[in-house]
Amino acid sequence: MRLSNLDHDRVTAAVRAAEAHTDGEIVTIVAASSDRYHDVALHYAVLAMLLVPAVLAFRPSVAENIHTRLVDPWAQTPPVGTLFGIALILMVLVFLLVRLLLAWAPLRLAVTPGPTKTRRVRRRALMLFRAGAEKRTRGSTGVLLYLSIGEHRAEIIADDAIHSRVAPETWGEAMAAVIAGVRDDRPGDGMADAVARIGAVLTEHFPRSGKPVNELPDRLIEL
Repeated sequence: MRLSNLDHDRVTAAVRAAEAHTDGEIVTIVAASSDRYHDVALHYAVLAMLLVPAVLAFRPSVAENIHTRLVDPWAQTPPVGTLFGIALILMVLVFLLVRLLLAWAPLRLAVTPGPTKTRRVRRRALMLFRAGAEKRTRGSTGVLLYLSIGEHRAEIIADDAIHSRVAPETWGEAMAAVIAGVRDDRPGDGMADAVARIGAVLTEHFPRSGKPVNELPDRLIEL
């Protein structure tokens, strides 16, 4: 899912319209995903590998059959060392197979637990906010709207002055708007709708007090 030039223009126009009546500044960022989740793939591969000896403990005949078919069909009792070797080979093969399957990013993202996605989207949003918006305005009135498309998750993070006067649940409608846009394959519309709702909140609590000064970029930043 990519944003078109029209989407960029629509979000930029929404930011400018929202900031016209408030001292607040809105930064919009969209990313394909917030993490590569390679560690999740590694965890699954290790778990699958560790299941091999558990299976062999309950069904030792599996290793014995492999020994009979591939090593020595005439052996009555396979050597213990050989059985351990077969188990080790099976563990390595299972690990490599799972890791190879999860090298495909869509599958890796699909099997990543929801709470893990939520934490990492939040972490990435905080990092970007601190780098590009926090305390970058004279009145500490910056707001970041961050959308991570792959995870279907968004974050709204506000600067100190806004956070002290606006309860987190106030951003609920804006969050719902951006997520609805992503689910309907209209991320640009969702972002623009969310910006308008954020602007309404900022106008209520931080109305324009003087000559407009654009302290943060209006354009949509796509990572």
